[in-house]
Formats: sequence, structure tokens, C-alpha cells
Amino acid sequence: MAKVIQFPVPNPEKFGFKPVRKRNRPEVSKHGQLNLFTGAKVVSLHKLSLFDQALLLDEQGDSQAADLYQKAIETGDTVADSYCNLGILESEKKNHSKAIDCFTRCLKEEPRHFEAHYNLANVYAEIGNFPLAKIHYQISIEIEPTFPNSHFNLGLTLAMNKEIEAAIRSFLTYRSLVSQEDTTQVEELINSLSRSIR
Repeated sequence: MAKVIQFPVPNPEKFGFKPVRKRNRPEVSKHGQLNLFTGAKVVSLHKLSLFDQALLLDEQGDSQAADLYQKAIETGDTVADSYCNLGILESEKKNHSKAIDCFTRCLKEEPRHFEAHYNLANVYAEIGNFPLAKIHYQISIEIEPTFPNSHFNLGLTLAMNKEIEAAIRSFLTYRSLVSQEDTTQVEELINSLSRSIR
């Protein structure tokens, strides 16, 4: 007789998507090499780039953000990050195939784009494709091993795949990365999973 394990529902704000914020990264070519000779660009201090404008609208919940991300992509302004954030908007509208397309286009531009792997894993987990979710969570952990939510979500995914011992290890890693106040939920999961394998 099979045991039914009740998993607490994670807080979507904490364990949901991870949008790309403005960050200073070195320019990388499509082949993964740093550009040694980048051209100078005159930027007006009073005018935001299309990506920055889209990001501001996105943070305010304005639906025009998607159009500006698309324009940023068309003009070559922060293409990978624009695709990533556009993928989140599509996912929030439950347009999963468009979200997956956006995240994979982001990864075509920048194969080690942490947020794209993490967010793509979230979409796959949401639609029930746990094997693909597992792969992308694992890749996101390879890129950013100290981001706790990747370990937590990987643990949930492994539990859904009935890989209980691996799920427990993932939850233990998550627990080691967060403050004591954030461990209550994961302790319950670890105890519940531990009981199921005895």
C-alpha cells in the first residue's frame, strides 16, 4: 500500500520566478568569450535604455513592459535578459509554450544564463515535466550554487519523481543556505520524506 505524502505549498513569492534586474556584466560574445574590443556607446544620462524602461514598467505591473522587452530584443538591447523577463510575463499569463520559447531563446543568446535556467525549470515543474525541471534546476545550481531556492525547488521536483533520498539531500543543502527562521517548512518536508523511506 502506498503512502500519500502531503507537501506544503511553497510561498509563490519566495520560490517563484527570478526576474533579471539591471546588473553589470562583462560583454560576452555568442561564443562565450569576453569581448576585448567593445565599441564605445554614448548614453544620455536622462534617457533609459529600452530594457531599463521595460524593467521599470514590469516592476510596476504595467502590461506595456512586454512590448518594451520585445523592442529591446529587436534593437539588440540586453537581448538575453529581455527574453528572460518576457518569459516570466508569458508564464504569468499561463502561456507556457511562449514562456519556454522565450527562456530557450535567452539560453541561445547566453547558455549559462542563471535566471533563464531557473525560470525554465519553474515552468517545466508547473506543467508537470519533472525530468526537464530537474535538469534545469541542476544547471542553475551549477551556475549559482548558493541560491537557496534552486535547492528547495529541486528537492520538490525530486520528491515528485520519487527520488526521496536525493530530495532530502537537496532540502538539507537548502537548509544550510538559509537563516534559521526559514527552515520550518523544509524541516517538515525532510521529516515527512524520512518517514516515507523507513
